[in-house]
Amino acid sequence: MRNSILLAGLALACAVPATAKDRMTHNPNATNTETILHAWSWNFPTIAENMKNIADAGFSMVQTSPVQACYAPEGSGKKIFDDNVTEGNWYYYYQPTDWKIGNFIVGSRDQMKQMMDSAAKYNIKVIVDVLPNHTAFDIDAVSEDFYKAVGGREKMFHTNGLKPITNYNDRDQCTLYAMGNLPDVNTENPAFQKYYLDFVNDLLSLGVRGFRYDTAKHIGVHSDPVDTAAGVKENDFWDVVTGRKSVKGTKLALPADSLFIYGEVLQDRNVPENEYADYMGQTASSYGHVIREMLQKRSAKDIDIKQWYHSAAPEFLTTWVESHDTYANAHESAGLTDDQIRTAWVFLTARQNGVPLFFSRPAGSTRQAYWGNNVLGARGNDEFMHPEVVAVNKFRTAMNGQKEDIQVSDNGQVIVVNRGKKGAAIVNLGEFANEVNLPTGLPNGTYKDEVYGKEFKVKNGRIIGYLAPERTYILKK
Repeated sequence: MRNSILLAGLALACAVPATAKDRMTHNPNATNTETILHAWSWNFPTIAENMKNIADAGFSMVQTSPVQACYAPEGSGKKIFDDNVTEGNWYYYYQPTDWKIGNFIVGSRDQMKQMMDSAAKYNIKVIVDVLPNHTAFDIDAVSEDFYKAVGGREKMFHTNGLKPITNYNDRDQCTLYAMGNLPDVNTENPAFQKYYLDFVNDLLSLGVRGFRYDTAKHIGVHSDPVDTAAGVKENDFWDVVTGRKSVKGTKLALPADSLFIYGEVLQDRNVPENEYADYMGQTASSYGHVIREMLQKRSAKDIDIKQWYHSAAPEFLTTWVESHDTYANAHESAGLTDDQIRTAWVFLTARQNGVPLFFSRPAGSTRQAYWGNNVLGARGNDEFMHPEVVAVNKFRTAMNGQKEDIQVSDNGQVIVVNRGKKGAAIVNLGEFANEVNLPTGLPNGTYKDEVYGKEFKVKNGRIIGYLAPERTYILKK
């Protein structure tokens, strides 16, 4: 795919779409300005009602949960997790039963259209989480329309599509077997590709302008093994869904370079990141681990937080402190406090590159009760509107074109992200008060923080001041 600067929120003074080579070679002048709010488990009416809040908070994009028809077992409730916290109702929308808009969690197609109208009013780009790699566990729950459209049940899955992956570093298993036991769809079947592309084009007709491809590394690229037993000749799914080629007379309705597309290509051995870069932006999952390590230690000492731990250029990466998987699946990040998450968000968002995604935790969540109010469809907590989050989101936009310079204190607890001579974001990771005395590009003078009104002095190229525990400060010239 030839993606434009929009693909990664890239603000450059050129209009030439990016090539794969571009996405592998960092342009030091590239500046990302966009931010994503992941409205995890919010339904369409909730997102619509909060669109002004999202815009006022400085987010330029909102990512929805999956919107296609999904598994809905008898007794499916409106709780994120059941009372025993053993099975999540939220997980059902990651189990497709058909490629038609609407499910019991997010709402109907009409409700989605109303949400899209609200997004247009506030100039918010909507990204939809899509997952063509697999169906629901219960293949009997898959709609007959879906089976009929792809040529019957025997045409739906890869030859070994019901066999679970045992080695995720084996690309044959990774792309042709069942990920997490979820039946692996034959995404190279032209009939499936057309049926899925009709769904994508329907979303585009409603105003959707981007996609997050779930489990993208489990859908093969051209160098990956081909399921010849199923009659597959080439791994061309990504060529079709990014508009490089048509299928059965159908093509992506809009130019791919007008969309924001990124894939959940979780980093591991033998993953052909360079080939995925030929089609889309990718998730910086290894960098997320590094950021969470920094938070656990409350220090960046002996941790390289400047590099991105990815072969793709950073301007084409989507970054996060945590994702819905690290929070809701393995609970890897669920023990981090909201204050810790916020300090790292300010650091990531103040940086020159990457497109940061802010995961909306459930309303009422605590470190003892991750699910809080435990209501599917409801708005998450207020953290996405926290003054520090708002300030850094707007700082990011204001710093367009300004190169970064990251400074870390000797104890690793204080970080300054300088942006040229126009701004600086200060982060105190520590549980206690700290002092900042680090180099900056800001001219000499007195600066007042955007959120708390605290004053900082810049003298002889160093920024000096005192920092409250786990607090961040935004300074602009």
